[in-house]
Amino acid sequence: MMDYDLDAGAGAGLRLGMIVLSTDETVEYEARQVLAGRDVNLMHARIPARADVTPEDLASMAPEMTRTAALLPRNLGAVAYACTSGATIIGSDEVARLVQLAHPGTPVTNPLRAVITALHALGVSRIAMVTPYVPEVSGPMAASLAAAGIEVAHAVSFGQKEDWTVARITEESTRRAMLEAGRIAGVEAVFASCTNLRTFGVIEPVEAELGLPVVTSNQALLWDMLRSAGAGARGWGPGRLFEI
Repeated sequence: MMDYDLDAGAGAGLRLGMIVLSTDETVEYEARQVLAGRDVNLMHARIPARADVTPEDLASMAPEMTRTAALLPRNLGAVAYACTSGATIIGSDEVARLVQLAHPGTPVTNPLRAVITALHALGVSRIAMVTPYVPEVSGPMAASLAAAGIEVAHAVSFGQKEDWTVARITEESTRRAMLEAGRIAGVEAVFASCTNLRTFGVIEPVEAELGLPVVTSNQALLWDMLRSAGAGARGWGPGRLFEI
């Protein structure tokens, strides 16, 4: 038998966990753009999710949360549940409780919590919101933001509840929606919601055209996860948020 040495494993600089919906095709792709070339090991576990994004379908993930979180390795710097609408329906505190049953003491974030933290950090309280959702989902999301002191002054939606379709909405479509939403008087930022909606290629062009910060679900989630794990996120990703 050969002798061997042990070290801290791959990505020993920072170990992160992410709970990804079984229907999501975008968040991992965009996460790689932020973490590429850095000493970070982001490990994923897929939670069973139904194809339709409705309150009933989103709530069905709660009973699977702890079991899915337990599939991730131990000793993580932070764990993210990557679903904005799911966190809205289940509740951020309940998501954290369910994940921490498998990972006691580990910081837990989700896109809704991350976006609220990001908008507060940017000093923003009045936003335009772009979503792919049906009203039964976008309504509770606006209410959750309002409860955190963030007014949705104008909302634009693609009215889509099928996640496969959301993943195929072009960035150009999202750019146009951001610009339409962000031109309403008094808006201080644009928030584009959904981890399955591609945005990284248009965040900075829209910011330049509107002169406003743009916050998206995946951008805020990665920013908040890095900060929760004690990493400096400045300069890691796109947009004004990563300049903080």
